[in-house]
Amino acid sequence: MAAIPYQTALIVGAGSGLSAALARLFVSKGLKLGLVARDTDKLKDLAGQTGAKLFRCDATNPAGVEKLFTEVDQQLGGADVVIYNVAGRVRGSLVDLDPKDVAFALNAGAFGGFLVAQQALKRMLVKQQGALFFTGATASIKGNAQSAPFAMGKFALRALAQSAAREFQPQNIHVAHFIIDGAIRPANVPVSPGQREDMIDPDAIAQIYFDFLAQPRGAWSFEVDLRTFIEKF
Repeated sequence: MAAIPYQTALIVGAGSGLSAALARLFVSKGLKLGLVARDTDKLKDLAGQTGAKLFRCDATNPAGVEKLFTEVDQQLGGADVVIYNVAGRVRGSLVDLDPKDVAFALNAGAFGGFLVAQQALKRMLVKQQGALFFTGATASIKGNAQSAPFAMGKFALRALAQSAAREFQPQNIHVAHFIIDGAIRPANVPVSPGQREDMIDPDAIAQIYFDFLAQPRGAWSFEVDLRTFIEKF
């Protein structure tokens, strides 16, 4: 694989799991980094470890997302890698769900992805390159019982990624979707050989994201699904 042509990454929906693994790996590879969350206080330790800039933003707010990218332009010189890692997890029977909770799940799962993609793509088109990655889940391709709002958001996010890939990959913007099929091991769960093999290692997932960044554009991947070797599918 070729060396990556990117300099700065922005992770929207940053937390202590996959996002933290991505942050540590990207910084180790020489990328500048921005981390975005509604609550940035929880990211202070990670920012201290990685030197990342912190940005407070609700990804479902159009004006807030526009302001976010203006701040990223000013403080980081823009971002040529943008990862949307937000999800709205709402569970319950369809007959009992609160419509407000369902609206939240759809907004976080898909509408926020649209807002972030729109701002990112406008800038990537000017630079004539970029990478726009979306984090999906089992629910991206399978709606389980008691989980309709989450699946609705993830299905829509996958459709957004497909449409964006078909429109913008010919313009040198790598759009990709990652289906995380299974639970990601929390950072505070100790692991020894033979234990917690039912959970996916966040560092291993992060490596796959980085490998996508290094793909030559003559053989870009759009989608990959990741699971442990014991996961049923």
